[in-house]
Amino acid sequence: MTPLMIAALGLLMVGTAFLSGLFGMAGGLILIGVLLALMPLPTAMVLHAITQMASNGWRAFLWRAHIRWRPVAVYLIGCALALGAWSIARYVPDKPVALLLLGVTPFMARLLPANIKPNPDSVWQGAVYGSICMGLMLMTGVSGPLLDTFFLGGDFGRREKVATKAICQVFSHFTKLIYFGGIIDQAATLDPTLAAVAITASMLGTTLARRILEAMSDRQFVVWSMRLITTIAFYYIGYASWLLIRTPVLAAIGSGGPQ
Repeated sequence: MTPLMIAALGLLMVGTAFLSGLFGMAGGLILIGVLLALMPLPTAMVLHAITQMASNGWRAFLWRAHIRWRPVAVYLIGCALALGAWSIARYVPDKPVALLLLGVTPFMARLLPANIKPNPDSVWQGAVYGSICMGLMLMTGVSGPLLDTFFLGGDFGRREKVATKAICQVFSHFTKLIYFGGIIDQAATLDPTLAAVAITASMLGTTLARRILEAMSDRQFVVWSMRLITTIAFYYIGYASWLLIRTPVLAAIGSGGPQ
């Protein structure tokens, strides 16, 4: 990559880390879309994993006093189960299928009966959500709005939500790094300069968001987070639907139309 492109990516990473630092979500989703457009999938996944580990790791450090460790431990059990299964299957879905999964899952979580609403303090829910989110991570590079919906459902303050989710994401992206950097494509390489820029930019964006998060109320945090999740989910569903409609049309054009 040229120095100009590296600088542009650095600015983008500051912005996406700022967004994630404020709401604990969305920044990684925007970043992975740009990286996939610029580089091969394994390299994009490796760079995204490093960037998100830096962003979430620094966020977890800044808010370390607010981490709820039991939900983290249970979530990691689910992640380990998913990694074992996906390492054997190595299934990579079509892009429309992956997008639909990411878009539909938060609405499915909201439709659950009241006695099984998302609750990060629940042991069995933590393991189930950990498995599903890790599966989505290994299919698409992000765990999507589902993990955000899960943590918003608990009796956590905004700092606890951001901090606890951040430490979960550190382990999730580390697992993705191992999966795409070793299990799927052992030849994936990354420019050390770009990696250094990614880490620095992620930490800077996360730090800039801290003061604004402090100024928010828990109510404002939940309201705006849910709006953000819903917007992203609808985007996923709309984009996936467009791809599903577009693909048969292009196939028909390529074959000369109906025979």
